[in-house]
Amino acid sequence: MPPPIKVLVVDDSAVVRQVMQALLRDAPDIALMAAVADPLLAIERLKQSWPDVIVLDVEMPRMDGITFLRKIMAERPTPVVICSTLTEKGAKTTMDALAAGAVAVVTKPKLGLKQFLTESADELLRTVRAAARANVQRLAGRAPAAAPVAAAGVPHPPPKLSADAVLPAGGPRAMSQTTERIVAIGTSTGGTQALEEVLTRLPRVCPGLVIVQHMPEKFTAAFADRLDRLCQIRVKEAENNDRVVPGQALIAPGGRHLLLQRSGAQYRVEVRDGPLVSRHKPSVDVLFRSVAKAAGANALGIIMTGMGDDGAAGMLEMHQAGAHTLAQDEASCVVFGMPKEALKRGGVRRTVSLTSIPNEIVAAM
Repeated sequence: MPPPIKVLVVDDSAVVRQVMQALLRDAPDIALMAAVADPLLAIERLKQSWPDVIVLDVEMPRMDGITFLRKIMAERPTPVVICSTLTEKGAKTTMDALAAGAVAVVTKPKLGLKQFLTESADELLRTVRAAARANVQRLAGRAPAAAPVAAAGVPHPPPKLSADAVLPAGGPRAMSQTTERIVAIGTSTGGTQALEEVLTRLPRVCPGLVIVQHMPEKFTAAFADRLDRLCQIRVKEAENNDRVVPGQALIAPGGRHLLLQRSGAQYRVEVRDGPLVSRHKPSVDVLFRSVAKAAGANALGIIMTGMGDDGAAGMLEMHQAGAHTLAQDEASCVVFGMPKEALKRGGVRRTVSLTSIPNEIVAAM
């Protein structure tokens, strides 16, 4: 049986530290190394022992979380899960943290904190376990290391809903191949950095993109704004009835599903509420199914780094509808879970490196 995942919690909230300690100590495959109030105390603990995962707040006294994160990634790259408030300010700070190398984000409200963390225990534990398997050398720009063995004794997650819960399968087939192409991308853990690498390399003239990045509400707007400042193409958080046009990427808003629709010769998006699909909202499966139905062979589907299997079923549907389908290869993924599951189900035509994806998108025109 593999050793437990050693976790260090760094948060100035006594409530967060108390609840995190209780949650992590109850998990058989996780060992809480310490829970400290700020990065300076964390640095002292790191001199004694180094964790497998750090759960880090971003807004703290004495030293902010971003400065501490950059120090960690420069000294000894370690999976870091950011614990951030669901505010506009918190979202922008979290974007900086993800750009600096954080693996994932756990959100927390300002009120009802203890109850929220307790109710979100399963998601928190899944995030910590996924972070422990993440290829952080990839985030730090270093050569990949061998992937750690997955921890044993992990409880079975609750049943998952498929895309049927939002968009029924079947119905009218997409139009035959046309001159207008659509690119649909799905990604999760490690995806914020991967998408930045891809989208910043796209020229102004490229196919229209629709993207699901697993991320909480409020965070996707900040993410889209950041990318829009960095990219030649326009990047925005999708709004209901937005047109999908060349030279623009639409990011699914957190807490809503994104669906592609065809209206005559035009593609538009629908932003729709609904249940979690494959444990996510937005869900890649929902987007990919809608693309299979609306665009068929006129689409390019790309599944990128992320944990879990969201998007695997939808990519198979895109493949069966005649779309060209690609998966990011293991060597360039932070977490190979989503591409691996899509490959298992037979929906992927080819695997490609992250650096090759921009050229694939341009070639789809």
